[in-house]
Amino acid sequence: MIKQQANMDWMLKDLAEGVPQTRHVVVLSADGLRMAQYGTDHDTADRLAAACAGLQSLAGAVASELPQSDGRMRLVVIEMDGGFFYLMAAGAGAYLAVLAGEGVDAGLMGQRMRDLVLRIGEHLSSPPRQDGQGTR
Repeated sequence: MIKQQANMDWMLKDLAEGVPQTRHVVVLSADGLRMAQYGTDHDTADRLAAACAGLQSLAGAVASELPQSDGRMRLVVIEMDGGFFYLMAAGAGAYLAVLAGEGVDAGLMGQRMRDLVLRIGEHLSSPPRQDGQGTR
């Protein structure tokens, strides 16, 4: 975990407890490393972070096909049996991911995620790695 994000987990509590049906909240770097989590164990958060890295890359590739796009992903929402998945850009090189039950209020979730990103966005950015190493 990146040192400045090591104590960020508590910041995610407001989102998780403020939106009914929220199951897991994870902040990840663009390369799929878990930076913070709430409501889930480390193994689950690590798997979600790794999967999100691929998803944000795929979304960026699709976005680059739009003539006016800069190729960056802002928000991905996936509806599945049993719930919803949200992935939102949350600063330079960082993303906010949420898994929620099927009864979640999608509008409230989007609003709370945007509010969280705006409120603590500078704390959610992940600096580029130097020689394959994160900042410690």
